[in-house]
Amino acid sequence: MFAMFAAMFEPLRAARLATFTYFTLNGFVLGAWIVHIPAVEHRADISHATLGWLLLLLGAGAFAGMHVVGPLTDRFGARRVVPLSAVLCSTTLVLPAFAESAGTLGLALLVFGIGNGSLDVSMNTHAVQVEAGYKRPVMSAFHAMFSVGGVLAALVGARTLSWGWSPTTTLTMVSLLGLTVTAVVAPALLPRLATTRTPTPASATKSRRASISPRIWALAGLALILMLTEGVANDWSALAMRDALDAPAATAALAYGAFATAMTVGRFLTDGIAARFGPVAIVRYGCALAALALTTIALAPSISLALVGWALLGVGLSGAVPQLFSAAGHTDPDAAGTNVSRVAGLGYLGMLSGPAIIGPLTQLMPLNYTFILPAFLCLVAALTAHILRPREEAPRLEVKVPQPVTARSAETGHGAEQD
Repeated sequence: MFAMFAAMFEPLRAARLATFTYFTLNGFVLGAWIVHIPAVEHRADISHATLGWLLLLLGAGAFAGMHVVGPLTDRFGARRVVPLSAVLCSTTLVLPAFAESAGTLGLALLVFGIGNGSLDVSMNTHAVQVEAGYKRPVMSAFHAMFSVGGVLAALVGARTLSWGWSPTTTLTMVSLLGLTVTAVVAPALLPRLATTRTPTPASATKSRRASISPRIWALAGLALILMLTEGVANDWSALAMRDALDAPAATAALAYGAFATAMTVGRFLTDGIAARFGPVAIVRYGCALAALALTTIALAPSISLALVGWALLGVGLSGAVPQLFSAAGHTDPDAAGTNVSRVAGLGYLGMLSGPAIIGPLTQLMPLNYTFILPAFLCLVAALTAHILRPREEAPRLEVKVPQPVTARSAETGHGAEQD
């Protein structure tokens, strides 16, 4: 099916289409869970407070999955690990729907989190490999497709809920869809990457590896800042509109809508901008815009100006995180999965901790003023964006993809050696 379709394209383009598909699938699966959270909570007969604590297990599972799968991807290749991770993520999606108590739901969320984190890191590692083959930025568009998957899940979930379908039915169907898509798309993934290094003495190699680690942790720190800010927007945007500006519920919901839409569109546009101006400019000016947007939101005297601020925040953040993942993967192609897992893992912790940090601050100041903290952090990220500047001594990544065999190459014998 997909393999026959992929045969119509050259292998690198087919691999790119496959990566688009996996990012969309990940967003769709995660979105399907989010849409059904209220129904799952009711079935398990738990309070909102208990659900909040159990959701931490989802985050813990994702964090664990990221750090386990990163090295496995380096060892066995994304072509093997991505499909296995997608199978795990898809099959474990149904577990929360069957939970009937806090204990069983917590276990289900932990396992589902492992699957989600595994797919997140492995598909991003493969995206780095595809980007290396194209020799130009393509990472942001993959992340945009993750957002598209979430939107599709919201639309499908809203329809199935209106039809009276149970979470068990819908999530089982989504799980089966994920397994089918995984089986169809997997053959188009690229084989393991190859790197070309200049021979160096053992001591120089050891010194070089030691110099990489601070760069990766610096990238991870930036990811924590930016995903913390994204988490704040996800969880507090609508409530801030209601508290600070007394906006009606329907209007307040537009705050997150403006942010999410601007982020998705921005990610589709970022690759072209990054190709012209580089990743440092994307992060530096994007984070500066995010800091300005958050300040505008905190001080906005009107609903319309606040909505503009949320949209600008989405634009500012849209391209930054994909640049971090790309930089981590290209820093050392032999450890791309491990490095991506470090950046993604710390960033994910930021996503979880951001909303939690804002809550206690509201005891000291109005909710909208608490956004000055993430604004300051975004300013710090803008001032340290030079961390993304490519390292000249980094090993060169050579992606060898199978070449389509034509009648001419079959006669002459050319092309077979490219596989």
